[in-house]
Amino acid sequence: MSFLSSLSRRGLFAAVFDVAVGLLLSIPIVGYLLSPLARERKSGYERWISLGPIDQFPSGQTRLGTYRNPIAHAWDGETADIPCWVRHVSGDRFQVFAINCAHLNCPVRWFPQSGLFMCPCHGGVYYADGSRAAGPPPRGLFEYHFKVENRQLFIQAGEMPTVGSSAELTTGSPPCA
Repeated sequence: MSFLSSLSRRGLFAAVFDVAVGLLLSIPIVGYLLSPLARERKSGYERWISLGPIDQFPSGQTRLGTYRNPIAHAWDGETADIPCWVRHVSGDRFQVFAINCAHLNCPVRWFPQSGLFMCPCHGGVYYADGSRAAGPPPRGLFEYHFKVENRQLFIQAGEMPTVGSSAELTTGSPPCA
C-alpha cells in the first residue's frame, strides 16, 4: 500500500499545504543566498572620483572636501554629495578620511586649533592622522584610497567605509603628526 493511498483527504490537503507554505517561506532565503550571483555590480564602484586640484588642499592642512556618490540617481539630489576630510601631509602624500566617526557614524569635525577630529555626539576624539585618541570609538577614522594624477586628487569612493574596513594608512607610510 502506498503512502498517498493511506492518507485521508484531509491529510493529503495538509501535506500539500505544508509543502506550499515551506516553498513560499524559502523563496526569500534562497534569494538572499543567491543574490551576490545575480546582482549586477555598477561600474561606479571601481571609478576614481576627483576631489579637485591639489592646490585646493594646502600642504600641512586639513580641509573639507566633497564628492558625488558614483552610484547616485537623479532623484538623490544633494544627499548624493558626500563630505570627506582631506589632509595634505606633504608633496603627493594625502590622507582622505570618511567624515563618520568609527563609533556610531556621527559626523566628526576638524578643530585646527587643537589638531584633532572630534565627534560632538559621544566624545570620540581622533588625532590629525586619523588614529583614535580618546572616547568610545574602537578604531581610527576610515580612510579612502587615493591617487594624484595631473595635479588632481582622486579617491576610490564607490565602496563606503564600514565597521569591517581598515583604518590604516593607505599609503603604507608611517603616520605624520
